[in-house]
Amino acid sequence: MFLLENIQLALEGLKTNKMRALLTMLGIIIGIGSVIAIVTVGDSMTASVSTSMQSLGATNIMVMLQRKDSDSMRGSQMAGGNISAEDLISDEMIENYLRRYERSITAIGLSGSGGSAKAQDNRLYANVTITGANEGYSLVNNINVIEGRFLREGDIKSNRYVAVVSDKLVKNMFRANESPLGKEIKINSDNSMQTYTIVGVYKHEDSISMGPMGGASSSEKDIRTNLYIPITTCKIINSMEAGYQSITVMAGADTDSRKFTNDTRNFFNTYYANNARYEINAISMEAMMSTMTSMLGTLSIAVAVIAGISLLVGGVGVMNIMLVSVTERTREIGTRKALGARNSAIRAQFIVEAVIICAIGGLIGILTGVGLGYIGSVLLGSPGLPSIFIIVVAVLFSMVIGVFFGYYPANKASKLDPIEALRYE
Repeated sequence: MFLLENIQLALEGLKTNKMRALLTMLGIIIGIGSVIAIVTVGDSMTASVSTSMQSLGATNIMVMLQRKDSDSMRGSQMAGGNISAEDLISDEMIENYLRRYERSITAIGLSGSGGSAKAQDNRLYANVTITGANEGYSLVNNINVIEGRFLREGDIKSNRYVAVVSDKLVKNMFRANESPLGKEIKINSDNSMQTYTIVGVYKHEDSISMGPMGGASSSEKDIRTNLYIPITTCKIINSMEAGYQSITVMAGADTDSRKFTNDTRNFFNTYYANNARYEINAISMEAMMSTMTSMLGTLSIAVAVIAGISLLVGGVGVMNIMLVSVTERTREIGTRKALGARNSAIRAQFIVEAVIICAIGGLIGILTGVGLGYIGSVLLGSPGLPSIFIIVVAVLFSMVIGVFFGYYPANKASKLDPIEALRYE
């Protein structure tokens, strides 16, 4: 009953000074809203990055050539510059590696760039990037083949002129409902032309891309997609070295990724013991995901803490307005004390009023934060809502602010001398 009376008095006081109460709540609203929004967007960003990296293969291990003078910050960067054929990862190394760790490996992805080109048939055309690949590339890179098949071992060993094309290319080059399988396609690149037989179609994952005119139709028509051909064929056409600067290994589901990454690094480096310039570095996608998630989580917490400082500003605003309220209601306090109100009752009245201000501000802040956080997460492509935990923390924090910053004005009001208070003008 006593609490209900104080709540009623607090609400009546807020109704009397609506604008002042709203301005007082503003710091609380901004503080809680920004914290919830930032944490929500941070969680969404982490989820989006994790999903993207998992789509590349959570058990994948990147094995790459790097200079021996690379520092720890550049350790994951591939080698560049003047690399000789003897420095590259050879097919023999890969075959020995497969024999050694056959039970721990699901697939190995090999690739080589054939450059940009254009598929053309009279007025019909499609922009492509030629990529030489082996049979394991599809599995390692999660290529979604929707028609036909991907490249096979026979295609690689026989240097066949076959290709796996995107659904975007098929849309540009073939009539609706016409199957491209078995059809030939002419590819123009660097003033030369090759003809490939289409053996498969994969689904191209759309990304933000603008065409020459910046319009949606130009983007759709001129988007550049990968055209996969046997890596051996690609090397012959482009006179590439018989080796690789990097390969991707897909470890088995039951394989200890961290241990196998170290084993892989050590295995390949036995071939580079006498190489003065280069060595092999191996990085697991799992470790990269863990590092990235940790970094994003730390960044979100840091920004949320900075945003939370506005809650302290809001708390000072609550204290300030409560001190003004005590001054304005000095005679009222004197009258209540003259009628027998105890100091604890006066103190409770003003503390409850401060808590009500913070609670209402906190509620508005939560709704604002949830709305802004959801909009931000949608823009990032990973819609999400804040966790119940962060909302509960926000509510409790706003209550604590109300009690903490409301106590001093409430205590000051409770200690007023009733006679002096009644004389106050």
